[in-house]
Amino acid sequence: MQHGKYRFIVGFLVLPLALYSLFVIWPFIQSIYYSFTDWTGLSPDFEMVGFDNYTRMFDDDIFWKSLQHSLLFVLLLPLVTLGLALFFAFMLNVGGRRRKGAAIAGVRGSGFYKIAYFFPQVLSIAIVALLFQFAYNPNNGVINSALKGVGLGSVQPNWLGDPDLALYCVMAVLVWSTVGFFVVLFSAGMASIPKDFYEAALLDGASRFTTFFKITLPLLWDTVQSGWVYMGILALGAEAFASVQIMTVGPGGPDYSTTVLPLYVYQSAFRDGQAGYATTIGVALLVVTLLFAAVVMRLGRRERLEFS
Repeated sequence: MQHGKYRFIVGFLVLPLALYSLFVIWPFIQSIYYSFTDWTGLSPDFEMVGFDNYTRMFDDDIFWKSLQHSLLFVLLLPLVTLGLALFFAFMLNVGGRRRKGAAIAGVRGSGFYKIAYFFPQVLSIAIVALLFQFAYNPNNGVINSALKGVGLGSVQPNWLGDPDLALYCVMAVLVWSTVGFFVVLFSAGMASIPKDFYEAALLDGASRFTTFFKITLPLLWDTVQSGWVYMGILALGAEAFASVQIMTVGPGGPDYSTTVLPLYVYQSAFRDGQAGYATTIGVALLVVTLLFAAVVMRLGRRERLEFS
């Protein structure tokens, strides 16, 4: 059985690793190289400028604003999204009233709720952003119209036009569009936890609150940790870029109040024609993403719990 084992493994890995190196690792290396140049992105001619782009980045107020907003995204979005997803998944699987023949059960109609929660995943982030852009319209949007309908006509915020509100409005859209995916993911994990654990805990007088923190969360911890990393990458990447690009004025406004690092990379490269400087910001974004993943994996490390 051991004869030719390594040739067999290498034979299966060589093509995937070659494709990964070509389409993932090599672009990263190119980006780091171009970050030391004055390349415009349009001309094949460029010169090496050393660390000038990095010096400029550290003196760039817009970069620091973008970094602050991206860090706010990566701290709040996973916390709110995964918190809501865990709550909804727990209610759908364990939080219902006791029924005859079952010590624990989910709420009635849990199958329908799972479909309803997952529905935003069917829509692309571009469509979701456009829908909420109309909903946030201060004049005839559905949110302000609903406030008028319940007698709060005097409360008519300029949602995306207010620098203090715009960033949180975008975050709310990302939470709405992603929470359903994690509800289904966590529901699948909870369904695999033996019911005997919950029944024994309830017989001992444990509350639903206690069973969640003593049984459900520890046994789902690996899934939650992976979801945290995945959600953080979304908050630092394409999802944040698309929502800010489509929904906000400028985009990135008002007054750079919603500019995030991916958007600033795009604007520097394609609006300002400064591809070399854009790749410098991209390198900073790469470092932030790797640090975030490393911190989550390090702080979330714990003894693996298994059950059968």
